[in-house]
Amino acid sequence: MKLVCAPQHYEFPEDGSLNVVLYSQAGVPLDGQSSRGSAGQAAKAEVIGQRLEAAPRAWDFLSLALSVVTADRAASRSVSPDGWTREFDLTVALADPIFWKEKTSAIEAALKFLTTDRWHLRFVGGGAQPAPPREPVRPDEDCVVLLSGGLDSLIGVIDLTASDKRPFAVSQVVRGDASKQADFARLIGGGLRHLQLNHNAWTPLAEESSQRARSLIFIAFGVLAATTLNAYHSGAVIPLYICENGFIAVNPPLTGARIGSLSTRTAHPEFLNRIQEILDAAGLRVRIENPYRHATKGEMLANCADQTLLRAEAARSTSCGRFQRFNYKHCGRCVPCQVRRAAFLAWGIQDTTPYVYEALGKDGADHAGFDDVRSVAMAIAQATTEGRDTWIGSALGYPKIGDQAPLRSLIHRGLGELAALHKIYGVK
Repeated sequence: MKLVCAPQHYEFPEDGSLNVVLYSQAGVPLDGQSSRGSAGQAAKAEVIGQRLEAAPRAWDFLSLALSVVTADRAASRSVSPDGWTREFDLTVALADPIFWKEKTSAIEAALKFLTTDRWHLRFVGGGAQPAPPREPVRPDEDCVVLLSGGLDSLIGVIDLTASDKRPFAVSQVVRGDASKQADFARLIGGGLRHLQLNHNAWTPLAEESSQRARSLIFIAFGVLAATTLNAYHSGAVIPLYICENGFIAVNPPLTGARIGSLSTRTAHPEFLNRIQEILDAAGLRVRIENPYRHATKGEMLANCADQTLLRAEAARSTSCGRFQRFNYKHCGRCVPCQVRRAAFLAWGIQDTTPYVYEALGKDGADHAGFDDVRSVAMAIAQATTEGRDTWIGSALGYPKIGDQAPLRSLIHRGLGELAALHKIYGVK
């Protein structure tokens, strides 16, 4: 699929590419049927409206991320030859295309790892570069934390404030989570500075639901916010905290059929390390950190610094991979829901989250026979009979992942939490 993503003033080609207008609405012609996509208008308006001054290459990185997430939504996996892998020919207008051209191969490799698609990138001039505000606001916070409305990010923000950090909370607005994001930011640490942004990616094509590239836009929002801090403008390196339990971050394929991006890689250490190298090359002084890369979700709950606040708010958080499909209610049976339920069990605190499918052990397509429940059960069985290291296999065999020993240990413990959940519910 060919896409060209650029600001409205760009001279878009009329060669059959999907043209995507960045930071503006596409505009609707007289016939009422727009043939162009759009992304980023609301995010840019919010940043400018708050008089935040971001680094030029942070804007370029955001333009790239907006283009990628729009492409990811526009191309259906079902029509690809193998029903999953797509091929993109993506042209992006940037303010500094000469630098980004030097990193083309590294960016393509990172995107391939994240989405298991084939990406061919081309960078051209003419990208958006908002003028610095006349009286910029430079926040005094010392770090940035991504606040999704999920349980892990809730714990992460609580722990950061408890350790005397002053985080600037950044959220990607998602339907069903915006109000809880705002509530968490208000309740934690006496109230946090909070920036809620939405990519607003839209195309006239049918939307692909898998959205494996969504973490890139969240990271780009965080990078942009980090470069607005007063400390950054004074030359400091800003920590960008992405709080995700290590088991779901690695997300080891549960069975032989769940390979590649069928197991999401939104916070996978290999992907984050690849993005970090790109940020470093761009001279963006932002350091991505996941404090929980070696912790299970149950361990995160048990070790949270403010147990009273966590007990009050944990059930409100979102973990489900199908939250919107079930009218903003947890399904109870997808892998993230099972990890969540297992974590509550390990924590020893009653899980009051309402689940659509509560009885995991019930024999039927909606419960124990559902693919994700069956896949977890198969992983537990294989690890029991063949050994957990055999089950892990090559899931950690990546060049930039670092020391495997702590990751193997956490995967063992994470699978143990899931095994305890399946035992309680009698899943066979």
